[in-house]
Amino acid sequence: MLDSATCKPDVWTMNIILSLFGNSGQVGLMEKWYEKFRGYGIEPETRTLNILIGAYGKKRMYDKMSAVMEYMRRLAFPWTTATYNNVIEAFAGSGDAKNMEDTFNQMRSEGMKPDTKTFCCLIHGFSNAGLFHKVVGMVKLAERLDVPANTSFHNAILAACAKAEDLMEMERVFRHMKHMQCAPDATTYSILVEAYRKEGMTDKMYALQQENPSLVPTELVMV
Repeated sequence: MLDSATCKPDVWTMNIILSLFGNSGQVGLMEKWYEKFRGYGIEPETRTLNILIGAYGKKRMYDKMSAVMEYMRRLAFPWTTATYNNVIEAFAGSGDAKNMEDTFNQMRSEGMKPDTKTFCCLIHGFSNAGLFHKVVGMVKLAERLDVPANTSFHNAILAACAKAEDLMEMERVFRHMKHMQCAPDATTYSILVEAYRKEGMTDKMYALQQENPSLVPTELVMV
């Protein structure tokens, strides 16, 4: 495609290729292709730079992540919700609650509206840091801001409850999830099964398998 006279690549092509390598953790190849596309005169857009930030964040390459963000500021690329989400997600993965919370506060101070992914990352990060009271605070804030509570959002809360070994609250959230007609997925059941497995609650594991055999295969509950 790069050598074609009739089918020239554009920024969409660039974004797809960078996402492919970035999402698979192949940062070196991502950078190589970024430079190759730039060499062909293709200029990045905000989404392109968000892809780079996300990839660097997942690898905890904070210097490069910050460099891209500074580049965006310098060239007047807007920081979007996705930009902030990528940074929050990076700090959440390492349980760096302070930098994660500072980023979230900056996001709000700039008038950027957090979305469901924002709160999933915050809940995950505070859970990783062992700050479960802040998990509760984030859930309440999401409710006040009318952030859609989808399956991923409930899964984040369930995982936090499981990490805190609060199975009663985990079960309450699961019941509420179903009451709100928010369909559990394979991740939901995996979280529940693992929490029960740690406590040796095989009866509850098998009850989940009976409830939804398509998402809880027999091998998942075997001990």
